[in-house]
Amino acid sequence: MTASQPTILATSGGLRRGSRTSLEFGPLLHYALELSRPEGSRPRLCHLGTAGGDQRSFNAEFSAAGELANVSVCHLNLFPMPSYDQMEEVLLSQDVIWVGGGSVANLLAIWQIHGLYDIFPRVWQAGVVLAGVSAGSLCWHVGGTTDSYGPTLRPVTNGLALLPYSNGVHYDSEPQRRPLYQRLIAEGAIPPGYATDDGVGLHYRGVEMVEAVSEQDGKSAYYVEREGDGARERAIPTRRLPETHVA
Repeated sequence: MTASQPTILATSGGLRRGSRTSLEFGPLLHYALELSRPEGSRPRLCHLGTAGGDQRSFNAEFSAAGELANVSVCHLNLFPMPSYDQMEEVLLSQDVIWVGGGSVANLLAIWQIHGLYDIFPRVWQAGVVLAGVSAGSLCWHVGGTTDSYGPTLRPVTNGLALLPYSNGVHYDSEPQRRPLYQRLIAEGAIPPGYATDDGVGLHYRGVEMVEAVSEQDGKSAYYVEREGDGARERAIPTRRLPETHVA
């Protein structure tokens, strides 16, 4: 089964350190699986680690976390070449696509070269849940702020734009994020949009943001828009997701 309509979960979280394995799926990642309404007891998830350079060691840790959660995990690697001939068919066969963090600028360049800019809109329209963290959140939007170019944050404006908004990630944990995000919106460099504290996700149905959810207490999402010569920020209440427990 797939989601009843095009669905994106854009987050600043989803994975955490595990007790039995190096990584565990956190509540946000489990929520992405829940949104996909998978048939049977073993959902199918494809992980894209493009933004981190398709590190095989991280893929192994992600696979182990998936095994612990009873999720069938595959990896679409693009380094040194695509790991599948028929990428669109593989992506369409999944319940959830999870895109990891890292360099969103490199991710977007590589996706464009390999035709994923054309593939992902069809996967999204087919009801496969698109989700991810950090770069894997920004990529679905028009753009936002990134450290892809160095320690001083800069704008990125060539996202897939499935969602017609900008996106701010790690809004509470990286000091440059909030002021730059607001300045870029005030200047009209990026459109109004949604930002997430660490541990928070944005649930979109189609292009409507329907709910902010969190895997940590005391965290928020925000809507930021241009107002006069500046920007206005509005906090959005978040729903605390239930904890997930590994047997």
